[in-house]
Amino acid sequence: MASMPSPTCNKNTDSDYYLLSDTEQAWGIVLETLATAGVIVTISFILLLLIFMGKVQDSTKRQMIPIYFLFLFGTLGIFGLTFAFIIKLNVQTGPTRFFLFGVLFALCFSCLLTHAFNLVKLVRGKAPFWYPVLLVIAISLTVVQIIIAIVYVVVIVARQNIHFTTMSPEQRNMDFVMLLIYVLLLMALIFLVSMFTCCGTYKRWKRHGAHIYVTGLFSIAIWVVWITMLLRGNPELKKQPIWDDPVISIALVSNGWVFLMMYMVPEFCFLTSPRNSEDYPPENYSCQPKFMKKIFGVENQAYIMEETTTGPENNRDPRYIPHHTHFQMESLKPQQEFSIPRPKTQVSPYKDYTGGQGTK
Repeated sequence: MASMPSPTCNKNTDSDYYLLSDTEQAWGIVLETLATAGVIVTISFILLLLIFMGKVQDSTKRQMIPIYFLFLFGTLGIFGLTFAFIIKLNVQTGPTRFFLFGVLFALCFSCLLTHAFNLVKLVRGKAPFWYPVLLVIAISLTVVQIIIAIVYVVVIVARQNIHFTTMSPEQRNMDFVMLLIYVLLLMALIFLVSMFTCCGTYKRWKRHGAHIYVTGLFSIAIWVVWITMLLRGNPELKKQPIWDDPVISIALVSNGWVFLMMYMVPEFCFLTSPRNSEDYPPENYSCQPKFMKKIFGVENQAYIMEETTTGPENNRDPRYIPHHTHFQMESLKPQQEFSIPRPKTQVSPYKDYTGGQGTK
């Protein structure tokens, strides 16, 4: 870091802020410009999201708007945190770096993972999560990293009276990376869950899963590079600690722009699109019979012949019974039909009686 003020800096400027006002350090100027542009674009996205909130026709996409807000606030914090690494490490910036770096990335990756969980249900035609459930999942995943950061910054550093400026660069970088193990786990889960979004019937939701997959893939690549440079590259090149802050700052700005361009821009394009019936199963989908896969196992021998096809085209014995038994079945002779006898009228014995008169 610069120990002498640049000719472009004010003489009364604190040495910790030389890089903010130094116009001769190229990396500081470029990162400040990109970080400032990222802040402006992120704030613009937040305002556009407020405007488009009432124009979203699809209720399922409307459920994701709170997650988009959390994601944008996390991205805004990532761009703002870049200035804490451009400023020289001191008592104020040290806790800020160690606490906010992991928390802000955990917030963004938790939002991506929550969206991926929701898409896994949508591509299979199932009902999505309700927005309070989505918020609970995203916030709960972030709270884990907050607890980890508090334990380190407050309990370990404060109680042991350890200052970040007095720690060796190797120990400081090692602790910094160790604090981010949970964030690395979130990235791995995003990469795996986003692949499951490609397995489903409704293809339009797979596009959202592709955005998350690409965002996670680029983020993993960025993190592998900056962690490798911080722990191995800079010491081997004998650029530690001079290159430590620039490496982390580049990672912050790069990942922030990946979040915006690879995820938020495509999501904005699909957010305002009208509801399409092809994205959802029919209304009576749950009432329709589903194909049931036969499960093979030990069966009762009496039901072996049950699946024999029946129809007029099959010339078989009419005495055939589908359930095969262990005794011979015979056809019974039809019994005689019985009916209730009805009364019949009899001929009267006096039919031809003439009253005793004979014929003459």
